[in-house]
Amino acid sequence: MPAPSHAAAFVRKTRWDIVGREGDDRPLLDRVLAARGLSEPEAASAFLDATLLDLHDPMLLPGVAEAVDATLRAVADGRPIVIYGDYDVDGITATAVLYRMLTHLEPAADIRAYVPHRLDEGYGLNARALEELAADGAGLVISVDCGVTAIEQAAVARRLGLELVITDHHNPDADGQLPDAAAVVHPGLPGSAYPFDGLCGAGVAYKLAWALAVRHADRPDGKAAAASRAVLLDLLAFAALGTIADMVPLQDENRVIARYGLGRVKHSPFEGLSALVDASGLAGEKIDADDVGFRLGPRLNACGRMGHAADAVELFTTATGDRARQIAAQLHEQNTQRQRTERRITEQAAAMAAEAGFLDDSRSAIVLAHDEWHPGVVGIVCSRLVERFARPTVLLCREAGVLKGSGRSITGFNLHAALAECRGCLRTFGGHDAAAGLSLTEDNLAAFTEQFLAAAGQRLGPDDLVHRIRIDTRAAPEELTTQAVTMLGRLKPFGRGNPRVRVLVRSAALARPPETFGSHAKHLAIALESPGGPPLRCIAWNQGGRRDELRRGQRIDAVLTPQISSYSGRVEPVLDDWSAVAADDYSSSTGKLATPPVG
Repeated sequence: MPAPSHAAAFVRKTRWDIVGREGDDRPLLDRVLAARGLSEPEAASAFLDATLLDLHDPMLLPGVAEAVDATLRAVADGRPIVIYGDYDVDGITATAVLYRMLTHLEPAADIRAYVPHRLDEGYGLNARALEELAADGAGLVISVDCGVTAIEQAAVARRLGLELVITDHHNPDADGQLPDAAAVVHPGLPGSAYPFDGLCGAGVAYKLAWALAVRHADRPDGKAAAASRAVLLDLLAFAALGTIADMVPLQDENRVIARYGLGRVKHSPFEGLSALVDASGLAGEKIDADDVGFRLGPRLNACGRMGHAADAVELFTTATGDRARQIAAQLHEQNTQRQRTERRITEQAAAMAAEAGFLDDSRSAIVLAHDEWHPGVVGIVCSRLVERFARPTVLLCREAGVLKGSGRSITGFNLHAALAECRGCLRTFGGHDAAAGLSLTEDNLAAFTEQFLAAAGQRLGPDDLVHRIRIDTRAAPEELTTQAVTMLGRLKPFGRGNPRVRVLVRSAALARPPETFGSHAKHLAIALESPGGPPLRCIAWNQGGRRDELRRGQRIDAVLTPQISSYSGRVEPVLDDWSAVAADDYSSSTGKLATPPVG
């Protein structure tokens, strides 16, 4: 194995993209909103003050009426219903949403949950599982977060006498062919009248649960019964976890689901969710999107990666008391194991990428294969390499002449479309613009690598292969008051499509020498002079090694994420990036750095 020093020598290029216009003297919140296309008061108010009333009518979803008919018909006929999920957070929470709603509406109904084993069965509907479910008496199978490309599997279900309802959000086949099912529920199908196509699997499942509750009530006002409305409010917690973890854009109704669902996680009546919150060290804490992304989500994903996601499904559907606490503790341990495995594979893959020349300017993507990588972890390692090297990345695991793996993309590169161009080399593939899974035989690896690199090279230039920092607007240190930063908090929850606020502080002087803190002096604190007030303390996480770059009195351009410290209660921005001030670095006419900093 090549030494990690090859990858360590890679110099990541960083570009600052300043969105806000120069010379804007409006209040900081107004400037940030304008940078996000929300200049008009009506649009800004709709974004900041969105309520549950802004959720779209679920009956507008393509296929939802047929799905409701099929589901309630199966309940009335006494046929067992199997909710067939996926092994990631989105699939787990989507399964929980439908399971909880159906068991609420019809407590005596035979409702079951099934999730495939990531390593033994792979992603999505598979024929063997359908055969086993049919043999076990299933009458209706409802897929969640998978199935829109399952043409052959749907034919198997029909042959077995299984009625099939598909709910999904992934990209359909390019030829437009859909599975032959009783219903295909998908917000982005051709001809769809649904106002928003960015829902995740849990979001689609939530809309089906809502439609089921309305139809089940059979009320003249078209509303669900009061008890069902209460359940729908509680189920927002699961929908929010799936929405945030699956990294769909936090815009439109996704923002509403995430915002109001996060508020229900802490006080959820579902014992399994409460046990997971406790096991994640979040008891008593206000839970935000970061907690989902870094604490709750990874524990749920670890279950599917290192074991079987059926445990996580059980946690969110039937587990109570000691059993719920046992599963939650198990997920915590699996996540610790996942972290160790991930770190090892990440460093190995980074070294291999450098050794193979994938980090050269002439290469626009990374494709690697290895015999000993853990199949359950390569997807997240792909994400780590994309973060580090700003290139679409595919990582594959070898086993018995077959390569299976995952891919992750960068902004502006449609990974699913690129894989479609390589379909002649692939056994299977599926996913969406940013993430995908695939398999191929060993003898097709060279051809696939060549075709995938060609697809990336046609779409991506040197300016795309950089780490981009999006900056909303310029700001002065004295503008970052407690009141102003609190107002910026109204933009939460942050995530894809609604990133954290970043501001550029120009030519700020360091009020005192930088200080390191934390174990092994891992982190860095600097203080920027703030005219008319005390110095502005800023934190640079994991940047302690750059202390010697800075000195008292030095002027820097600093990219800051404004925040209020949960420890001190004072404004203490995160220092995301900085560069020494140079007179010719900035163009006032374009509002962008003429020579982006490199770090």
